[in-house]
Amino acid sequence: MRRKLEVSKLLIHLLFTILSIIVVLPFLLVIAVSLTDEKSISEFGYRFIPQHFSLDAYRYLLDAPDVIIKAYGITLLITVVGSLVGLLLTAMTAYVISRPDYRYNRVTTFYVFFTMLFSGGLVPSYILITQYLHLKDSLLALILPLLLSPFNIMVMKGFMAKIPLEIVESAKMDGAREFRIFFRIILPLSTPALATLGLLISFSYWNDWFNAMLYIDDPGKVPLQLLLVRTLNSIEFLTTNSEFTQQLSIDLASFPNNSARMAIAVLAGGPMLVIFPFFQRFFVKGLTVGSLKG
Repeated sequence: MRRKLEVSKLLIHLLFTILSIIVVLPFLLVIAVSLTDEKSISEFGYRFIPQHFSLDAYRYLLDAPDVIIKAYGITLLITVVGSLVGLLLTAMTAYVISRPDYRYNRVTTFYVFFTMLFSGGLVPSYILITQYLHLKDSLLALILPLLLSPFNIMVMKGFMAKIPLEIVESAKMDGAREFRIFFRIILPLSTPALATLGLLISFSYWNDWFNAMLYIDDPGKVPLQLLLVRTLNSIEFLTTNSEFTQQLSIDLASFPNNSARMAIAVLAGGPMLVIFPFFQRFFVKGLTVGSLKG
């Protein structure tokens, strides 16, 4: 019996090892291609080991380092501020509708859930941001639209609903008010869920470029993702208009087309790949603890 358990554990470990390798290999290939000479890519295709090592793609993208650094700073600011404020609002909203002694619990929950199915649409959102709130060319236009997500609220509600109400009642008997109960008791108990949703919210802010395309015209306020999208569009234009590139004396054979695309992926996703391992233990715990009854 014991030997069968050891064999089953070995098979499970082997399975997850293979799955991990399958997940990691595409990232390694992206990095390798971004460091490969364009002529080698055209001749030999994508390879994990570059045939001819080259940094031309990164030189092309980092030709104006001040612009990239500023775009990184704007994206970092939006991600940090938006994640912290959005996580706080998500937790506060979820805590209210998770309380069984809240009279309008079901009505408010249905209201939040209803917005998952139906929304005002793009045009009303654009009119609200530009005409009523006057946030055109403002960083708030990049923060406000992603502050609250009904999906995140429902996930947080499911986690907080498992916290025994007796804890809240005992705190009230000791003289604690609602805000103190929320910040001193509920939030510390919800750390795994907060870390999990905080990571998801930060991903949303970091990867967002569509709102920037709609609301930002000032070149000095362009976030990283929109800057990289515009760079990718420029590469597309140059590679599909040979007459224009000939007038500029650009050699398309050596122009970093494929390698630049991979370099854009590395620049865009690299920081989040570095941050994710620090939240991994909270991420896994948030998924598992949320499935257990308190």
